[in-house]
Amino acid sequence: MSKSLNLFVPAIGVTALGLGLAYGLASRHYGAQTIETLEARVQQIEANAARASAEAQTAAEEAARLMSERDQLQQIAADAANASTSLTAPAPVIEGTYELGRAALEEELAAWDVDVLPDGRGLPEGRGDVYTGEEVFVEKCASCHGDFAEGVGNWPVLAGGFDTLADKDPVKTVGSYWPHLSTAWDYINRSMPFGEAGTLTPDETYAIVAYILYSNDLVDDDFELSHENFTEVEMYNSDGFVVDDRPELEYAQWRTEPCMANCKDTVEITMRATFLDVTPEGGGESVMNEATTGDGPVFSASDDTVATMATDETDGLDPTLIAAGEGAFRQCKSCHQVGENASNRTGPALNGMVGRTIGSVEGFRYSNVFQEANTANEVWTPESLAAFLADPRGTMAGTKMTFRGVREEADIAALIAYLQSFEE
Repeated sequence: MSKSLNLFVPAIGVTALGLGLAYGLASRHYGAQTIETLEARVQQIEANAARASAEAQTAAEEAARLMSERDQLQQIAADAANASTSLTAPAPVIEGTYELGRAALEEELAAWDVDVLPDGRGLPEGRGDVYTGEEVFVEKCASCHGDFAEGVGNWPVLAGGFDTLADKDPVKTVGSYWPHLSTAWDYINRSMPFGEAGTLTPDETYAIVAYILYSNDLVDDDFELSHENFTEVEMYNSDGFVVDDRPELEYAQWRTEPCMANCKDTVEITMRATFLDVTPEGGGESVMNEATTGDGPVFSASDDTVATMATDETDGLDPTLIAAGEGAFRQCKSCHQVGENASNRTGPALNGMVGRTIGSVEGFRYSNVFQEANTANEVWTPESLAAFLADPRGTMAGTKMTFRGVREEADIAALIAYLQSFEE
């Protein structure tokens, strides 16, 4: 037995030595791989750090450039404010470009540069008078805005509304509200007629604007508007707008810390909307201007000019017909007044008209055809008035009245009954 063991001892020693050498070689190879991996990661990190540093440098340079441009723009704005630059002055020229696109051609600029400014810049040559404007307006605009610019349905009212801007329901029209005539010309020229924008010629636009001015009692019936006298027209509300100074005077007050002291101890619900009837069934009193021909705004300077009737003055007249006449008279209110405190406007006051000598209202300047009728002692009878209402220009050739006539015979009869209800 002992001899056999002696034979195995050298073999075991050789095997152990071989295993040791193998392990040592394997460990050395693994260590080399680990070192190579670590070196590769270090190189990657260094590369990422270099790239990040370059990007940071680029970002810093871009930030510096933007801050420089910001400072430049702020300086330009400050210089403009200090110099009280006009709102219509050309935009400032900034040096440098973004290297994008190309310079616009002259014809390209001309195609876009079509706006008209309050000082008349941008107006094309042209002219148009009130009478021509009425014809164009009736053909192209009246279907939406009414024959007298009184508005139809929900389409805007263009005439009247003077002295209503302080009311809860102001009538904002070209006459009562718009401070610059250029707004009307520019909008009509570029956007009207509805569905046919851009089809009006410069002369047609001048004529339409002239008629709108006449409908607002801002010009006479023989007025002609042109690029030459455009800036001479004085708008009613030209001084009604002010520069918004809230950023300087008020914003600082709004941005203070809110008050969080002395609040109400308890909050109680005292009533619910269901019982308050906030939205009554069937609507309620609207503060919107519906501008309908049947129930539209009154184109008058004050509520005192609204027609009123006394019951003792309507004896013998059909109340239903009078009520219909009141509705039909809305198309006359932009020029005429009836009732208590009625006064002359574009047309004469119409109290006591039926049975009165034609052209006899004191203080009104009549056209020649009415003066001739007055000299001949002609009288307004229901028959003569009906003929005049149906065709003013055909009945009284040369009249300054631009109304083209009442179409429906029923409306004529109602209007006459309504006028008969007002004594002089």
